[in-house]
Order: sequence, then C-alpha cells, then structure tokens
Amino acid sequence: MKKEREDWSRLYHKILKGIEMMIDVQRIVKDIKRMAEEANTTIMEIERTILMTSTNNRTTNAMNIMQILEDL
Repeated sequence: MKKEREDWSRLYHKILKGIEMMIDVQRIVKDIKRMAEEANTTIMEIERTILMTSTNNRTTNAMNIMQILEDL
C-alpha cells in the first residue's frame, strides 16, 4: 500500500512538473509574441519615416530643378 502511494505521489509530482513546464512555455511564447508586435510597430514607424523622407526629397529635388531652370 505504501509503495503504491509513493508511486502515485511520484506520478503526481511528475505531472505537476510537466504542467509547470507547459506554463513556462506559454509565458515564453506570450513574451515572444509581445516582442514581435513591438518590433512590427517599430518597423512600421521606420517605414513611415522613410516614405516621408523620400517624399520630402522628391519635392526638394523638383524645387531645385525648377530653380535651376529658372536661373538658366
């Protein structure tokens, strides 16, 4: 009877360890997902900045070309 109780106790602790591991993995996945979302937001902000800069450069270039043509 005592041996059987010890076996069940070991099994119970193994199951608890397994559940704890699954919880840890879920936390890690949740953290990775959060970091990916933050990275995505940062990338979108960088893309927006690059597009704005590109548009500003095109406008500046067009104005410079117009000024050169007027000077000629």
